[in-house]
Amino acid sequence: MEKFSAIFEQDGEWWIGYVEELPGANSQGHTLEEARKNLKDSVQLIIETNRELSRREVIGKNVIREDLLVPIQ
Repeated sequence: MEKFSAIFEQDGEWWIGYVEELPGANSQGHTLEEARKNLKDSVQLIIETNRELSRREVIGKNVIREDLLVPIQ
C-alpha cells in the first residue's frame, strides 16, 4: 500500500479532490466520503493503466523490472 497526499476542496455542493504527487489523479463527489472513494479509484486506475502501457512498450526487449521503495517525508 502506498501513501499519497490527497487535497480536498469544497466547491458549492461538490467536493473536489486531487493527489499532489500524481498528475491526472482527480475526482469529485457530492460528499467528502464519495470524493475520497472516487479519488482512490482514480489513483488505482492510473497506476494499473500506466503499468499495462509500460509492459506493452517493453515486449521483446531485454529489461529488468523490480520494486523501487522510496521513503518520502
